[in-house]
Amino acid sequence: MVTERLLLEDGAELNVVRGGPPEAELTAVLAHGYALDHRSWHRVVAALPGSVQVIAYDHRGHGESSPADRSTATIEQLGDDLGQLIERLVPHGRVVVVGHSMGGMAAMALAERRPRLYRQRVAGVVFVSTASTGLAETSLAWPKALGKLVRELERAFGPLVRTIREKIEPAKTAGLRWWLFGDEPRPEDVDLTADMVWGHWPETIALFRPAVDRYDREAALTVAGERPVIAIVGDEDRLVPESNAEELAAVVGGESVVVENAGHMLPLEAPEAVAAQVVALGTEG
Repeated sequence: MVTERLLLEDGAELNVVRGGPPEAELTAVLAHGYALDHRSWHRVVAALPGSVQVIAYDHRGHGESSPADRSTATIEQLGDDLGQLIERLVPHGRVVVVGHSMGGMAAMALAERRPRLYRQRVAGVVFVSTASTGLAETSLAWPKALGKLVRELERAFGPLVRTIREKIEPAKTAGLRWWLFGDEPRPEDVDLTADMVWGHWPETIALFRPAVDRYDREAALTVAGERPVIAIVGDEDRLVPESNAEELAAVVGGESVVVENAGHMLPLEAPEAVAAQVVALGTEG
């Protein structure tokens, strides 16, 4: 995998990681979830065939990409960024967009705001643990539920500067494990997710939450449904239940897939299942 910087029209830069043959007939573009970064896809990248070009990136305001502000911390902006990435880095071949959680919303925004590009370049979309309404992702409420836990712990242990991390980190990680994973996650996956989420605490989480809350998925999904769509969800997902994936698939005339013994972090918990949907859409038609 090679890391590069993509300069966007407004001067912001995206951190991009690319692997596989540049001349591939199929490219998978991987858009990560809320308060995560491109590292969440590493198991999916490994599970995809070597013949597929893979592009994973950090949304603006996340990971190693340029910071966002109130005017750019929007789902619409993330959709525009995704469109520019496809235009500049994937000039030919079939493109399957794979969006996890908020990344799925960015794919919806791409379809709505750049319909011509979407129709011409996108072979299909895999919505991974993505809600069809604002209710499920809003219930994630990291600034609310987990944020309350962290604030309480920080108040309790704040004066103990040297031990604060030892005291707080296990509780924070345990909270994330319960919210985001199924019953038996790999410890290293939980640790990676905790590192990503708490690396975005509190600024990015607070900055993007209003965008996640207010985004109008219904209008965007109307356009997204013009291309083949698969909605995949874990049967132990506490944030996006099976019924939500079924509703999303029904709206766009797509297919819903339920993965057993998995939670919200499907890219880490069930990478082979996610990769299989990418290949299915990439070879369709």
